[in-house]
Order: sequence, then structure tokens, then C-alpha cells
Amino acid sequence: MEPVKIIGAGLAGCEAAWQLACRNIPVILYEMRPNAYPPAFHTDQFAELVCSNSLRSDSLKNAVGVMKEEMRQLNSLIMSAADASRVPAGSALAVDRQSFSAKVTEAMEKHPFIQIVREEVKEIPQGPTIIAAGPLCADPLAKAIQEFTGQEALHFFDAAAPIIEKDSIDFEKAYYKSRYDKGEASYINCAMDAQQYEAFYNELIHAQCANLHEFEKDPKVFEGCMPVEEMAKRGYQTLLFGPLKPVGLEKEGERPVAVVQLRQDNVSATMYNIVGFQTHLTWPEQKRVFSMIPGLENAKFVRYGVMHRNSFICAPLVIDEQYRTKKRQDLFFAGQISGVEGYVESAASGLSAAVALARQLQEKEPVLFGTQTAMGSQAFYISHAEPNHFQPMNANFGIFSLKEKVRKKDRKDVLAKNALAIMEEKAQLVNEDFTWLEANDFSLQPAAPLEQRLEQQ
Repeated sequence: MEPVKIIGAGLAGCEAAWQLACRNIPVILYEMRPNAYPPAFHTDQFAELVCSNSLRSDSLKNAVGVMKEEMRQLNSLIMSAADASRVPAGSALAVDRQSFSAKVTEAMEKHPFIQIVREEVKEIPQGPTIIAAGPLCADPLAKAIQEFTGQEALHFFDAAAPIIEKDSIDFEKAYYKSRYDKGEASYINCAMDAQQYEAFYNELIHAQCANLHEFEKDPKVFEGCMPVEEMAKRGYQTLLFGPLKPVGLEKEGERPVAVVQLRQDNVSATMYNIVGFQTHLTWPEQKRVFSMIPGLENAKFVRYGVMHRNSFICAPLVIDEQYRTKKRQDLFFAGQISGVEGYVESAASGLSAAVALARQLQEKEPVLFGTQTAMGSQAFYISHAEPNHFQPMNANFGIFSLKEKVRKKDRKDVLAKNALAIMEEKAQLVNEDFTWLEANDFSLQPAAPLEQRLEQQ
């Protein structure tokens, strides 16, 4: 069988490679690092998490939590690696980013059906191919994609939050607590009174931003990952209803005016990222302004925040519900370049594309997950949205379909229950030819049975 070429070893590319290889379909996985580094990347490891270390909520009352459960049913590598690299984060699934990437890299390197080629791909290959080059796709391939799609590439801007050393936090002022005391007290909180918040706010909105490149002069800022300084400029109260929301984070029985939260970033709990503080401020300004936060006066920054361009295709014009291009039946897109947004959503798109391509190569009937599931509703949204107003979107219950009438307060529970029941049935079909590597060949294991995991929620 002709190998499937996968361009990009991010979350989507690695998930796709894993799904194909575990079906005995040979894969050639192309990754340009370490020969070239796109902006925002720091290592040559696969599935590097360049922004937050959180894969967001694990609750089934959240659409991304449902999506993660669906992926576990489909033997997802990314979910297996994330579960094995988990760090405390309340009801969220956050990971030690180094451990997570190492596990995914190991899976790619050890699988006998995966060949790794570390070189830049500058043209769209012939034969079965999945382009998962990511939102920071290098210029030559981006140009080839633009020529193939016959349209101007769309783009928005993404930003990463700073990471600081835990030992540099002043715990005379900072305190551990999870919002509403939900889960263990795994977040470090830095509270502000009215005077402190006003001083911080004024410095933040007037702080100097990094110089923009020419292509960044008129940025389309992605709402879900907006730089904190841009959010602040929308109004004095904006941060207080966003990342600095004090509700549920009372200190000694009193509610502060604002609270900055820090989330554990590695297993050893020596590094913490500032939640919601994606930024485009210059590094000296980040040090100056963020050190105004009570408890962070002497913070040591392991990594400053950065902002970078994210590119994506106008999916409704280019791909179908299987992430397959309309112009070429053996060419698929996956990951953020396909028009999805988020770590989990990117990995899910890679999984979906790989399953679709595998069944096509095996001359089997396609399996669509449908709009009652998280993965299926995402695929339907990006392939059927209004092209003139298309923007990437995180997983959300708003794009699920619900056939029966239910009370509003029961809606999320019913949507989650329906989705997992449908995916459990679909999984039995698409997993028939899936072979998980033996434990002595690879350190990760398939997820526990769905019923057992749901009992633990």
C-alpha cells in the first residue's frame, strides 16, 4: 500500500499518523523542526503545546469535555498522552507539556508503520496526503495551498501567556484555591483590591506592545485567545468579567476586586502560567506590568508571552465533512489550518481525517459521526458555515443538533449523553481494524471502558 504522507507533527498530524499506523497503513510523517522553527515553537518535540498547557474542561457539561470522551472511545493517542501527563488543574485537564510531547514523540518514533522525515515540505505531495502543517505553516507550503485553493489565505492572531517560577511567588500574598472550591485547590491566586487593580489596569492599557510586522498591521484577533492588553482596552470592567473574575475565589471570607490565577505547568510544579494573560507586550513591559500583581513583585519569568499569526483555509469552500478536499479525493486537511480552533479540536480533526482516509483506502463505506456528537458537529460546522463570515470556533454545544425537546436545564446533560451513546456505537465500527501497540513496545495504554470513566466524573 502506498504510504500516506502527513505534513506536520503537531497534535493533528501525530493523531492522524497514529490512527493510520494502528490500522497497518504505512505513514511518512514530515516535520520541519529542527531544521527550521516556526514562530512560537521552542523544541523539536512533536505535539508541542505552544500556548497554554490546558486542554480545558474535563466535565461533560462542557462540549470540549464531551469531545475528549469521544476521542478516548476512538483510541486517541493525544488523549492517552494527556491523561498520562496530567497535572492538577481542578476540573480541567492540564498537562506537563514536556512529558506530554515526549510521550507523543515516543509513539511516533516507535511505531513500525511510521517513518519520520525531518525536512520542510514546500509543495503539496501527490498520493494520499493529510496537510496538518498548523497555523504557522511555512511560506512555501502556504503559497502552494493558496494556489491549490484558489483564494487568499485567511488569518487571525493568537497569543501565549507567560510562565513563571513558582519559587519566585510571594505566598505571603498569594494563596491556593480553585474557583468555588471545585476540585482540589490547585490554582495559585493573586488578589487585588480596588486601588491595586486601578493602578495595574492603567499601566496595562498604556504599556508598549512589540513592533508589528507588515502583515500584522491590521490583525484579526481571535476572540478566544485575545491578548490581555487588548481585552483591557475594551473597558475597565472587561477583565473583571474575564480572566480576573473574583467570583468564587474569596480570600479569608472576603471577595477581592480582581484575582489573577496561575495554573501549574509541569509535573514537578516548579512552573506556573498566568491564566488568560496571552499578550503582545514587549518583554520588558511584561516584566514591569505583571510584577505589579500582588505576589508577583519578584516573579522570575521562564517564558514571556508572545503573539503570532495563525493561518487557516476557508474550510466551507475547500473541504467536506470528512476533512477531504473537494478538488482532490486523496487530499485532506487537519488541525488549525483546516479551520478548527484549540488543542483538542485540532487533534479531533486529525483523528477524523485519518479514519476517513483509512476507510477510503480500504474501500469501506465512510462513517460520519453526525451533528449530535462533538467531533461530528465540528466537522459539519467548518464544512457548512457561511464562507464570507467563516471564523474558527472552539467546540461548543451551540453547534450540536438535538432531536428531542428537553428543558433548558437538562439540555447539556442530554446532549452529552446522546453524543457518547452515538460515538460508542460508531467506535465499535471504526475500531474494528485498530491495533493498539503492546505494552512492552509503548508506554501508553488505551483508556478504561467508557462506563468506568463516567463513574469517576
